[in-house]
Amino acid sequence: MNRTILNNIFRFLGFGLAQVLVLKRITLWWEGFHYFQIFLYPLFILLLPLRTPQQLLVFLGFVIGISMDMFYDSPGVHASACVFVAAIRPWVLDWIAPRGGYDSKHVPTKAQYGLPWFLRYAAIMLALHLIFYFSVESFTFVYAIQIFLKTLSSWIISMIFIWMAMMILNPKE
Repeated sequence: MNRTILNNIFRFLGFGLAQVLVLKRITLWWEGFHYFQIFLYPLFILLLPLRTPQQLLVFLGFVIGISMDMFYDSPGVHASACVFVAAIRPWVLDWIAPRGGYDSKHVPTKAQYGLPWFLRYAAIMLALHLIFYFSVESFTFVYAIQIFLKTLSSWIISMIFIWMAMMILNPKE
């Protein structure tokens, strides 16, 4: 089996298990309002190879999302956010492309394009994921302030965890 496929299977399992076994249990809330939730599993979508076909990207986004929905008892909320992020990933990558462009054999990691580029990429993708996720979770814009607060607080703490994961794991491909 191809090394890239194995790496992505391990990422799927690792990020998925970390999310449902550890990070799901870490929440700070007060009077029914969850101020932040930690999301590490979108990193699976972010670290897929650049040459991944769009249809496969969206399918894998659905698979990781529906897997999270099973453990979070949220019917389709994670899946829809992951499909959205997988669908817009090529446009975000085009928007933040480095000067020399991308090598289609690479995986968008800090080892390939540097830590500042990766953190900008992860920040944009995670922000889009969280805005979509909390909007679908609320299912109304009446709670726009709560959506904004949840997005901002979850984005900050999740970016810290993504940064730590990238420093510890240091994926090359």
